[in-house]
Amino acid sequence: MSMARDIMHPGAECVREEQTLAEAARIMKERDVGALPICGEAGKLLGILTDRDIVLRCVADGRDPGSVTAGELAQGRPMVVEADEDTEQVLRVMEQYRVRRLPVINHPEHELVGMISEADIARGMPQERVAEFVSAICAEAD
Repeated sequence: MSMARDIMHPGAECVREEQTLAEAARIMKERDVGALPICGEAGKLLGILTDRDIVLRCVADGRDPGSVTAGELAQGRPMVVEADEDTEQVLRVMEQYRVRRLPVINHPEHELVGMISEADIARGMPQERVAEFVSAICAEAD
């Protein structure tokens, strides 16, 4: 049985809530990632910021990514999984909530230890399960 820690991308770096979207975009470019966790005080996870969020919720609205902060785009409570969670449970969470990236925390400290993306799923799971996962994530909403 594999666990979240077996397939995650370790060492996820947060963008702080007060950092601008321009700064976040530079971090994404340097790290070659399409999403960053947004963290507030004491490393509390506030959300996930994607490259798509920057384009659609800032640039396309005529806003300045040099002045809009990551915290302004943080919405709701982000889904997370624990590092020792079974990978099948990880997939169920991602499928149920139709999320393409999932922060991984350790327990009981709730410290961010990694991220799981679609690419991590593709590398770490059997091909037939990957196909089911992609179908579920990309399915039209009812």
